[in-house]
Amino acid sequence: MTQDSLFGEPAGLAEITIYSDGACRGNPGESSIGAVVLDSSTDPPTELATVSEYIGRATNNEAEYRALIAGLEAAAPYGARRVRVRADSKLVIEQLCGRWRVKKAELRPLYDEARRLLAQYPERDLKHVRRELNKEADALANAALDAR
Repeated sequence: MTQDSLFGEPAGLAEITIYSDGACRGNPGESSIGAVVLDSSTDPPTELATVSEYIGRATNNEAEYRALIAGLEAAAPYGARRVRVRADSKLVIEQLCGRWRVKKAELRPLYDEARRLLAQYPERDLKHVRRELNKEADALANAALDAR
């Protein structure tokens, strides 16, 4: 972290990228989450944190939201100004960007929590990515499910 010259306090990272993925065997079914937090201001990006956790019975969309929330929580201590979210759940990305409505009541609290965590960043960039571009988060989610 850099020092803020005026106050002598850590200024935080410029940009963090979070890749997140939920895994579900059955829908609903046994579920897990995976997330990778990267300092994307370095070249190549530096891995800061990972999440790989079994979450019990959930739907695939609940698992996707919970993976993103866990990634945002893992990224919070780094105090980045900008967050880039990459997820292979089109539903989560479209809902958080306000293009799709949250129709399922069980997703509303997860949506609200994700929005609250995202609001801590002055700059936000959320994008849907193809599954093959989200391999590490997918592997972390599946590893937690396999280890159960």
